[in-house]
Amino acid sequence: MPDNETEYEVLEHNTNKNEKGNYFIVKAIEFVQPTYVTAVCSSDIDVGKKLKVVGNKVQLDGKEAGEIKSTMSGRDIKINHEYDIKYTGGYSRNGKTIYISREFPQFISVNGKNVDALETIGRHHELAEKWLSDDAYEYPYAHELATGIEKLYVESLGVDWDAYCAEVDKNLRHVYAQKLQKSPKDLDLSPYIYGRDQEALKEIRDSMVL
Repeated sequence: MPDNETEYEVLEHNTNKNEKGNYFIVKAIEFVQPTYVTAVCSSDIDVGKKLKVVGNKVQLDGKEAGEIKSTMSGRDIKINHEYDIKYTGGYSRNGKTIYISREFPQFISVNGKNVDALETIGRHHELAEKWLSDDAYEYPYAHELATGIEKLYVESLGVDWDAYCAEVDKNLRHVYAQKLQKSPKDLDLSPYIYGRDQEALKEIRDSMVL
């Protein structure tokens, strides 16, 4: 369970019913770790609302509103920078490893500040995207939400988002131009399958190593 009082943003809310009446499943995320929680709440909470999580309890406007049922934390994964990854970032099928292409530099300079791309792209985009995709969000929406989480994290570092994107894009073009030599065997192919990118799928499969 989260061990600090932290603010989460609600991404989804669903109504369920049992013999005691209605209850509400709320999914929310915070961008610092990041951490993704599912809570059971006694009342409905709209998308975009900010929650506090204290221990295993959810608070809304200072009042207890529910209980955490599951938590996924960015602290529980590893980031691997040793493989070729088509389109720069990816993740293992089990979600325990985030991959960033070895052709993409770990540190990029944005207006004189060094930014760790393994954190911004890896932990704060690819990981969130994997969580959301595994939780039945369609890939384009998961990617959109993950980009928002990446943006929040980048801006929390005092880095201009547009300048950051320009530097990232420059390096992305370099990665795109490289032919894959060494792709991880456990790479989740779902984004490529969703995009019907047969050329990328063939290149990945032909370069997969143990």
